[in-house]
Amino acid sequence: MQIHLIVVGKLKEKYWREAQDEYTKRLSRFCELKIVEVAEERLPDNASESEIATGMQKEGERIRAALPKQSVVITLEIEGQMLTSPSLAEKFQAWMTTGQSGFTLVMGGSNGLSLEVSRMAEYKLSLSRMTYPHQMARIVLLEQLYRVMKINHGETYHK
Repeated sequence: MQIHLIVVGKLKEKYWREAQDEYTKRLSRFCELKIVEVAEERLPDNASESEIATGMQKEGERIRAALPKQSVVITLEIEGQMLTSPSLAEKFQAWMTTGQSGFTLVMGGSNGLSLEVSRMAEYKLSLSRMTYPHQMARIVLLEQLYRVMKINHGETYHK
């Protein structure tokens, strides 16, 4: 199984990079994980709606260029479905029973995803209705992917 994680922006602090490395190592037992960071569009502090839309469009172009072919595209969006860990594991298992082995999870920038990227999604997932810093959300997503793998391989996980 191949999992691509396409994210806008970089992990800045060492502790976030270390957490990502730890989950990457844990996930390597179950899948091939590739994390692609695309550049975040810099906007002024008081950006207009037009500037925000243009920034999201540019980030969307970078995301689309990084998307692998033959992959289930799952976007992380506030409006997406919130699932329990076992339900997310069931989703992945269902996709795999139909022959899917490539999955791409996409996290946009602080303003979200462009409409074009959102429309490409086979599934829209929400980690929570609460707001998290993007760096933390990336680690939460990696942790949930690790739980999905453990569940689908019949291994226990902490509740």
